[in-house]
Amino acid sequence: MNLELRIDLAKGYKSPSQQAKVLTETWASENLYCLACSTDNLQPTSSGKKVIDFVCPECEESYQLKSQSHPFGYRVTNSAYEPKIKAIYAGTIPNFLFLHYNPKAMVVSNLFAVPKHFISESIIEKRKPLSEKARRHGWIGSNILLGNLPLDARIPIIENGIEMPQKIVRENWKRFTFLREQSVHSRGWLSDVLASIRQLDREIFTLADIYEFEEKLAKLHPANKNIRPKIRQQLQVLRDHGIIEFLGKGKYRIKKS
Repeated sequence: MNLELRIDLAKGYKSPSQQAKVLTETWASENLYCLACSTDNLQPTSSGKKVIDFVCPECEESYQLKSQSHPFGYRVTNSAYEPKIKAIYAGTIPNFLFLHYNPKAMVVSNLFAVPKHFISESIIEKRKPLSEKARRHGWIGSNILLGNLPLDARIPIIENGIEMPQKIVRENWKRFTFLREQSVHSRGWLSDVLASIRQLDREIFTLADIYEFEEKLAKLHPANKNIRPKIRQQLQVLRDHGIIEFLGKGKYRIKKS
């Protein structure tokens, strides 16, 4: 990958946001590859196509690019709330690419992907409607709560200016594709339980440790009144797919990727 942005392309644009959009999208079209298959390029979609910025010409995986000049934090501003929730349940939500560039050096500093099978309703935050004075008054946007995702959901492609090996990137992607076999509700539960496990920040944990997140999980899934049985169910699914292993007597170990 060439991490430099082609600054000459920004000459025809006055708005800094338009300049950044042109530079980062051009960089992506020239350097990105499909994470889901062996294809070495992604095709840009037509400029009028909303939500999806790139598509793999082989496996048809779709991607949306989010770019900014400072590192991504807990939440990221995104598009309209209701269409996003509908896309999650319809299975049309794209994979997300988060690109952080250095505005002084004009190079890509960090890039990570969040596969669509990790995108659930529990990580989408509803924003307040725009005020009556706004041009689109009443419009309701959304935030993607990156901070609610497990570390496994963020697949590094470039870290601190260093490109990750494509083989490792694709292996990290494939490790959790079993989530696509689950229902939307199950994917959300699995991701939230896995995030709880990661929050413990230790290799071996107990069932009692995860029960400590019962209140938080209840808030994320208010329709479910049987939180502890649901937690045990998700631990079993994660065990069956080789993410964790059961050690006996209520103890588990996170398996290394």
